[in-house]
Amino acid sequence: MGDLFHQLSKQVDRNARRAVRVYQRELPEFRRVDVSSHGLAAMMDFAVLLRRRTAALAADEQPFTDDDLRHMESVGQERGERGISAGAQRQVLTLHSTLTLQEIREAAGPDDIEDVMRMLRWLGPQGAVAQAAYTRGFLAGQHRSVPFAARIQHLTLALLHDDPAAGQLAGDLALSHHGPYLVTVVTIRGDTRRLTAKVRARTIETLLHVRRTPMMWRKPSEFVLLTPVSEAVGTLVATEHQIALAVIRGLADTVGRPLSIGTAAGPTGSLAETADLARRVSCVAPAQARPDCLHTVADVLIELAVAQLPAVDRWLDDLTRRLSAGPDLVETLAAYYDNDMNRLRTAAALNIHPRTLDYRIRRAHDLLGFHPATARGVRLIGAGIARARADRTQ
Repeated sequence: MGDLFHQLSKQVDRNARRAVRVYQRELPEFRRVDVSSHGLAAMMDFAVLLRRRTAALAADEQPFTDDDLRHMESVGQERGERGISAGAQRQVLTLHSTLTLQEIREAAGPDDIEDVMRMLRWLGPQGAVAQAAYTRGFLAGQHRSVPFAARIQHLTLALLHDDPAAGQLAGDLALSHHGPYLVTVVTIRGDTRRLTAKVRARTIETLLHVRRTPMMWRKPSEFVLLTPVSEAVGTLVATEHQIALAVIRGLADTVGRPLSIGTAAGPTGSLAETADLARRVSCVAPAQARPDCLHTVADVLIELAVAQLPAVDRWLDDLTRRLSAGPDLVETLAAYYDNDMNRLRTAAALNIHPRTLDYRIRRAHDLLGFHPATARGVRLIGAGIARARADRTQ
């Protein structure tokens, strides 16, 4: 046995105690381990065993035995049954990997380069096998003790964090996780104090009857829905659009608040970035009391840009303020652009005479110095109206 492995064997107890302290410091759920039921002792025993077996097997370049993997699976199952969350399970695996590398660095001497390389070669495949066994047990434990709706939210969180464990979580729930998703982020406007944890949990259970697909509350004012997309990324298929809209309408019925909806499509493994984009869209999208559309970047491009540039925001605000000097000019021009600048359709939509519409357009020209039907007018007035509409829905 090389000196590295000898040192790791000598430091097993010390490293295990430190690991347990780190888990309890970093993970609130591990701080609540019941000492009276020997939970803390069990954590320590497992930390010791794992390090002892790692040092011995890596030294001989031998894999974990079936008994080793069954034991890891049983520990994962016990923690899943105890109600440890998927987030904490993911964090403890990350912390273990970080601590293992730290322990190797501390034990290695200046002449242990070959042993270090041997240890790292061993850790790659054997670490993956060990994590898979632990996660398999954890999911089995959750299956017995955690409600289906809670496990759906665990899967959603894993997908949004691009967590490799999402595949196992999806399999446990009999859901596919391959291919792209339509990520829809809903910002709930107004007072959300009545949306307590119990209300949110019941809402998820109800919405899962509408569609069995990943969804979660990120916080009381934000709901996230993932809808599998069957086509290439970047194409919004009508079927997925309607599925998401049906779920969100159910959400609207429950919360009774206006909803701002942002959506974006992206592949599995890049959903964190996709969700961030959908969230940005939802923050500036107009609120809807009865949702009838999902807003994309193309729908709120101006609002997104203005949100990053306060000086432009103020300029557009001044533009719409000047229009307020005229008779209903903001609403008139909004309808004008909504109807592709068609005089007759716009007049009919506003229930006014076409000549009244002509007068209002001339009035806007006088106030702003450029005509609403010119390229400049469409670009600037359209941006100002979009911004004003967004303000009214916040």
